Amino acid sequence: MLRLGRHTFDDDATLMMAIVNRTPDSFYDKGATWAEDKAFDRVAQVVEEGAEIVDIGGIKAAPGAFIDEDEEKERVVGFVARVRAAHPDLVISVDTWRASVGRAVCEAGADVLNDAWGGADPALVEVAAEFGAAIVCTHTGGATPRTRPFRTEYDDVVESAIADTTAYARRAIAAGVDPSSVVIDPAHDFGKNTFHSLELTRRLGEMVATGYPVLVSLSNKDFVGESLDLPVGERLTGTLAATAISALAGARIYRVHEVVETRQVVDMVNTIAGRRLPQRAIRGLA
Repeated sequence: MLRLGRHTFDDDATLMMAIVNRTPDSFYDKGATWAEDKAFDRVAQVVEEGAEIVDIGGIKAAPGAFIDEDEEKERVVGFVARVRAAHPDLVISVDTWRASVGRAVCEAGADVLNDAWGGADPALVEVAAEFGAAIVCTHTGGATPRTRPFRTEYDDVVESAIADTTAYARRAIAAGVDPSSVVIDPAHDFGKNTFHSLELTRRLGEMVATGYPVLVSLSNKDFVGESLDLPVGERLTGTLAATAISALAGARIYRVHEVVETRQVVDMVNTIAGRRLPQRAIRGLA
């Protein structure tokens, strides 16, 4: 059983985590959901499209203007409360590495703390434990939040990802987080070059074999763009190819911009793999 805050899911469930950016400068949507009402409309849209989770972020991952804790809270806390009131059955995740922000959003109704920066603030696990929230444990190779990788090297990037995320997971459990509420994420592109992200995708099954549910955040990432030499707005097909490989390996949660397309790919792969039945199968039978 996978437990995400107040919500539970069967062990074979695959979940769509839709991205909702409360930022004016996100690399993909260019601030399309910076205005609160636009972000709220985006939540309604992805819920209609079938997303089980929304991931709300108040700071873009890339370098840029410094955003302090108070500004990050201003961007996300009230919005989390508004979404919680409007969508009681929705899993609300918040993309933050700061324990103080994590505490504020959990008080407002968040279910998941998605720490994209690999435990940069060690107190975040204590907040998750206190509020019964789930936590996403990522691998960044020790990168400082909001920095780009430069000549990063690993002896074996997959071994590093497994070692770091499972150590983070054990630390979260030791702090009191429910073991069924711990998710690991190889964090494509974070602290990695394109070859690292491709290797992680090829060998994702090794992370799945740890027994922790695996989240992948592949949507429009640079490793897709560099592989195909395509700009951000033209990476959907490449993203879906990487998604198919990840689904075959057994990833459980997909952090996405395009919910419908990703769901169809994941469902088709899992149907081919024999993990899911066709929704309609009358050919040759009727």
